[in-house]
Amino acid sequence: MSEKKVLLLGDEAIAQAAIDAGISGMYAYPGTPSTEILEYVQHSKEAAEKKIHRDWSANEKTAVEAALGMSYAGKRSMTCMKHVGLNVAADPFINSGITGVNGGFILTVADDPSMHSSQNEQDSRFLGKFALVPMLEPANQQEAYDMVFHGFWLSEKYKTTVMLRITTRLAHSRSGVMTKEKLPQKELKLSDDKRQFVLLPGLARKRYARLLQIQPQFKEEAEKSPFNRYIDGPDKSLGIITCGIAYNYLMENFKESGCPFPVVKIGQYPFPKLMIEKLVKECGEILLLEEGMPFVEEFLRGILDRDVKVKGRMSGHIPAAGELNPNLVRIALGLGDFTGKPVPEVVVPRPPILCQGCPHIDTYQALNEAVKNVYGDGHVFSDIGCYTLGALPPFESINSCVDMGASITMAKGAADAGFFPSIAVIGDSTFTHSGMTGLLDAVIENTNIVVLIMDNSTTAMTGGQNSHAYGRLVDICTGLGVAKEHVRVIDPIKKNHEEFVKLIKEELAYNGVSVIIPTRECIQTLLRKTKAKKV
Repeated sequence: MSEKKVLLLGDEAIAQAAIDAGISGMYAYPGTPSTEILEYVQHSKEAAEKKIHRDWSANEKTAVEAALGMSYAGKRSMTCMKHVGLNVAADPFINSGITGVNGGFILTVADDPSMHSSQNEQDSRFLGKFALVPMLEPANQQEAYDMVFHGFWLSEKYKTTVMLRITTRLAHSRSGVMTKEKLPQKELKLSDDKRQFVLLPGLARKRYARLLQIQPQFKEEAEKSPFNRYIDGPDKSLGIITCGIAYNYLMENFKESGCPFPVVKIGQYPFPKLMIEKLVKECGEILLLEEGMPFVEEFLRGILDRDVKVKGRMSGHIPAAGELNPNLVRIALGLGDFTGKPVPEVVVPRPPILCQGCPHIDTYQALNEAVKNVYGDGHVFSDIGCYTLGALPPFESINSCVDMGASITMAKGAADAGFFPSIAVIGDSTFTHSGMTGLLDAVIENTNIVVLIMDNSTTAMTGGQNSHAYGRLVDICTGLGVAKEHVRVIDPIKKNHEEFVKLIKEELAYNGVSVIIPTRECIQTLLRKTKAKKV
């Protein structure tokens, strides 16, 4: 196919580039703002014709390991996740830096500054540096597309994992993207070193030594990368270092005249030391603009502070938390604040609520009557999903939300401390993502907890993707060792309310591990299916 221009989200640009660059497998677990990458590949007729693997994985760790397995077989693969998903996948990701790769392998991670749909605001570049792998960070959708091709080339040239890091605004904004000539998929081919992926200590030490030896080559590639540029300017009073999308925010403030200050634009890491040294030598002050945490600023500040003033997040010239935007850049440049007057409060803001008809509503009503109204508040540990809204009015049912799978293990720990009753609520998809191991711990010790697996038969919070738990929950729980008579399934509807309350009370009276599975399909996926049938 010849080149053509298409309008794509940042996520979609990465997905299309992966297809065009000849991937054989895409592996991911849904998580905003990365979800649309795999969804695009799933809906692509071209991907179907090429038989590209494109099913959801159980979690981010299994996604990385499967993608690494495809690389082992000599084919190109990509795995995608949000920043907190990289925490789950940290073990195979960091070790993949030591094993290296065979077929090209890119890990795409979407950070979420300002926590639009996340429980923290971390910067994945720190983990990329920790893993000692090259990183790419696009400034726009075209670069996101181009960096996939470049990333696979870089990955295969140095037999290394490559991280592609984006942020929410780039992931979910659209722009015209010029596509490239398509590449064929790679043939099956094993590594010449049949022990490359065996990290026994003696072998791992050799692999780690190799990783350290190629670091200077990664730095050299960054210096000559097309995504790192020194852009000269006549006003040397200030030098600006931008990373990724921050370059766009800078240029939006100079639409008419162009930026008068010299700029180092960084899109590939390790950051280009020679360009930065030139900037420091020529300019009186340095302003660092990067989306996320002060990654570049922190590594440079100790050196630069001796000779030149450095302005950025650490100095307070850029807010320490939250997203960067053109106005914050404008203020840092001393060009004035363009924030307009506050929008009149025409409609009183309200917190998010569960959808009308959501099965979780009936579950929380039963849970409150059986637990909160009897034992008081503070007995229910929750997890991450739509049901986390149970922390808000009118239910105020839950008392924790820390990370995927933490509900069961926190309930177990509280029960170990003698706390009663100790109850966990977790969604069906989250349970198969990272809740099963916690339940196994509880079974092994016969911990006195009640676990509610709120089964709406989908991964609802991220748009209704298929759930690995569908139709399997009872078998999984009994297989993990929960007594069959204490794995209870109920339809959470209003007419079953009294039965539901009675069921919860019965399991609270049991001294051991109980699992209650309220099962009713998500109202949104049900509506979509109904509309599709009508069409």
